[in-house]
Amino acid sequence: MKIALLGYGKMGKTIEQIAISRGHEIVLTIDKNDSDYDITKADVAIDFSIPNVAFNNISNCLNNNVPVISGTTGWLDRYDEAVALCEEKKGAFIYASNYSLGVNIFFELNKTLAKMMSSLKQYNVSMEEIHHTQKLDAPSGTAISLANDVIDQNANYSQWKLDEGDETTIPIVAKRIEDVPGTHTVTYESEVDTINIEHVAHTRQGFALGAVVAAEWIFGKSGVFTMKDVLNIS
Repeated sequence: MKIALLGYGKMGKTIEQIAISRGHEIVLTIDKNDSDYDITKADVAIDFSIPNVAFNNISNCLNNNVPVISGTTGWLDRYDEAVALCEEKKGAFIYASNYSLGVNIFFELNKTLAKMMSSLKQYNVSMEEIHHTQKLDAPSGTAISLANDVIDQNANYSQWKLDEGDETTIPIVAKRIEDVPGTHTVTYESEVDTINIEHVAHTRQGFALGAVVAAEWIFGKSGVFTMKDVLNIS
C-alpha cells in the first residue's frame, strides 16, 4: 500500500519505520510548511501534522478520494465540517485522539468506571495528563476524550476546564516534561479513599502501530469511522 505522511515530525518518522516494516511504501512525506503536493500518489494518508493545517490536509485527501487517518489534535472545532465533507464525497475518514490499542481499552475502562461512580456523589473526579515538551496543545486530545466520556456517563458533570474544577466541572491538569510519550490519569477522590486508573505510554511505537493498522483497515472502505471500528471493540 502507498502511504502519504502528512506531518513528518517524531511521530511521522516512527510511523514511517513501522509502515515500511509491514511492507508498505511511503510515497510522500509532507512537513508543516509544504502545501503544494499531489496527494493522489497515495492509497491512504496518515495525518499527524499541527492543528492549524490538519483540516486542510484532511480536506485535500477527501476532495481527492484518498482515505485519511488523522491523529492531530487541537483542530476539532472543524471536525463536523470534515465529517460532512467525507459524507459528501463518499470518502473514508478516521479521527482518533489516540491510536494506541492500550489507550482505546483505557477509554472503555474509563466509561465503565464513570458509569459505576455516577451515583456516588461523595467522589470528585479529576484528570492529569503528561506529555513531551514539543506537544503544542493542552490538554491533550486523549484527556479531552476521557473527560467527555465521563460527562456522557455521569450526569453530575457538565464540562471540563484546564486547571479549574468545581462540583460540575472536571479539572484537567496538563504537564509538559521532556521525553514523556504520554501519561493519563483519572482520579476519583473522597474524604476516605482515592481510586485511580492510569495509562502510561513507554514509547511512540504503540501510537504509530495503531495508526498504520487503521490505515490498513480503512483502505477500500467508505464512511466515517473510529478506532472502535478498527479494533472491533463493542
